[in-house]
Amino acid sequence: MLFIFNFLFSPLPTPALICILTFGAAIFLWLINRPQPVFPPIDLNNQSVGIEGGARKGPLQKNNDLVSYYFSDAKTMYEIFQRGLAVSDNGPCLGYRKPNQPYRWLSYKQVSDRAEYLGSCLLHKGYKPSPDQFVGIFAQNRPEWIISELACYTYSMVAVPLYDTLGAEAIIYIVNKADIATVICDTPQKASVLLGNVEKGLTPALKMIILMDPFEEDLKQRGERIGVEILSLFDAENLGKENFRKPVPPKPEDLSIICFTSGTTGDPKGAMLTHLNIVSNASSFLYRVEDTFFPCPEDVSISYLPLAHMFERIVQAVVYACGAKVGFFQGDIRLLPDDMKTLKPTVFPTVPRLLNRVYDKVQNEAKTPLKKFLLNLAIACKFNEVKKGIIRKDSIWDKLIFAKIQESLGGKVRIMVTGAAPISSPILTFLRAAMGCPVFEAYGQTECTAGCTFTSPGDWTSGHVGAPLACNHVKLEDVADMNYFSVNSEGEICIRGTNVFRGYLKEPEKTKEALDKDGWLHTGDIGRWLPNGTLKIIDRKKNIFKLAQGEYIAPEKIENIYIRSRPVSQIFVHGESLRSSLVGIVVPDPDVFPSFAAKLGIKGSLEELCQNEIVKEAVLEDLQKTGKEGGLKSFEQVKKIFLHSEPFSIENGLLTPTLKAKRGELSKYFRVQINSLYETIQE
Repeated sequence: MLFIFNFLFSPLPTPALICILTFGAAIFLWLINRPQPVFPPIDLNNQSVGIEGGARKGPLQKNNDLVSYYFSDAKTMYEIFQRGLAVSDNGPCLGYRKPNQPYRWLSYKQVSDRAEYLGSCLLHKGYKPSPDQFVGIFAQNRPEWIISELACYTYSMVAVPLYDTLGAEAIIYIVNKADIATVICDTPQKASVLLGNVEKGLTPALKMIILMDPFEEDLKQRGERIGVEILSLFDAENLGKENFRKPVPPKPEDLSIICFTSGTTGDPKGAMLTHLNIVSNASSFLYRVEDTFFPCPEDVSISYLPLAHMFERIVQAVVYACGAKVGFFQGDIRLLPDDMKTLKPTVFPTVPRLLNRVYDKVQNEAKTPLKKFLLNLAIACKFNEVKKGIIRKDSIWDKLIFAKIQESLGGKVRIMVTGAAPISSPILTFLRAAMGCPVFEAYGQTECTAGCTFTSPGDWTSGHVGAPLACNHVKLEDVADMNYFSVNSEGEICIRGTNVFRGYLKEPEKTKEALDKDGWLHTGDIGRWLPNGTLKIIDRKKNIFKLAQGEYIAPEKIENIYIRSRPVSQIFVHGESLRSSLVGIVVPDPDVFPSFAAKLGIKGSLEELCQNEIVKEAVLEDLQKTGKEGGLKSFEQVKKIFLHSEPFSIENGLLTPTLKAKRGELSKYFRVQINSLYETIQE
């Protein structure tokens, strides 16, 4: 060996020999330390399996049986929390903070005890430990929300969330529809609204309000005058402690929560969900990601998505089942970045609306051609690794480009899940490259608890919502009048499984519209099976209308294409049966719009740019170009647009709490502008 070494290297000078040995050592270290790919647990070319009746199931289901639970000791929401208490060894559970302060934590035992005291108080006040007893919860995300919910589950009662963004009429409707006698709310202002409804004779069933925040004595006296007891949460828990009752846990088939869907039109509908529905949905998520991500007590999720919606409820069910933690934002979405940096979450449930902002901010900060080149190069290089199954945060591109983006979300995110609305392919690609963690997309609706399909670990492609979860089967049903047929792998998405709801509260006719006699939930969404067995959402059965020439229009499909236009933040496409063309209301992206206008030689405030005809025509031209690239037919293209500087929001009543457009409200709100647009079109 020494002879060979001397033969090869003896003629070389010492410095060259050192360089060669150093280079060789570096290569050797790189080879043994280079990141190893993680191979997907399924065949990504066959992500779902056909079963009898034309339906499809998830790839790992051995038979057609559907999942009911993951842990044998956690088959209800009550048992899920008790399991979390045990596996965390009474670790931290719920976190909260005040401005510029660190997070403070309640332990699992503290939360469990307080829930038992609050539940005992409700029983002392006349409630029964039964799933026909409904308790309203009217609050923003905070630990007391979870304590109130768990109080219901501990004694087999049912939680009924009230949204603080649903509006006055919807609150009255829900309180009456569910015959709610007690509402647990957060602020005196909300309590005052509830009392006002009773004073006007609008909600006669309401008899007690339990308040999380401090309140003045006159509020209590006001309640006494109309027969409504006002009680602080602190006093309620003490009263329950003095009159303690042992827990009366629910059964899996018992009603757990009535989640009123916001609806884009008409009154909200109360989706009745059982413990089995929620546990099976959360469990099927764990089954899908268990080889890639499995929560432990050290994990923490950030809670800012509305707790009144099932997406957030399912995330928290997963977290509690594994003894992990939940940290709540301060209640102001503008402070979410600071909350993220302080909490450093490992689990990040999110929605495209927020991710679009992250993406736009990064793109806008790359102002020079060199910065844009480096950003695009970094995305391409990191995404090439993702395609090979390598997901990491320690590459050279992370150190140079992506570390700042990761730190803006706390720096420790291990998994991201996006749902509630479609996300564009470029943004999904960017996130999978930049975040250094798996990024999944889910699809579903309240009526199937939350999710029915979920993207698979190792699948880096976009433009689909994954394969069926283990708790349900999915089939496509013909929609002949829209020319969608299951033989072409297209049709209305229908779901049957352990996650499908029991029906709408006191709405038998609407329940029959949603659930057929065989138990299939008809979603109203149009899907297509892709060759690899994943599902793509392509249209919406509802919200379609005919133009004057008889052409069917699906505005949501058009809007999902137009939203790819860079200067556009939001768009509402409108058409009428007596008109032959479409018009649009466009909200420009405030980060992109000024530079878009500047390229036209035009500067000014957002409001001034919206009124500029040259800018308006340029946006319309960009929309039509985007529409053509997206495959829109000529009659699907908008002919005129109005630029509006104020975003559509929950607060101004133009979006539902799940961030869907309220089409009826938008039509009314912009009626003058819509009429004006049509007057300028030569039809």
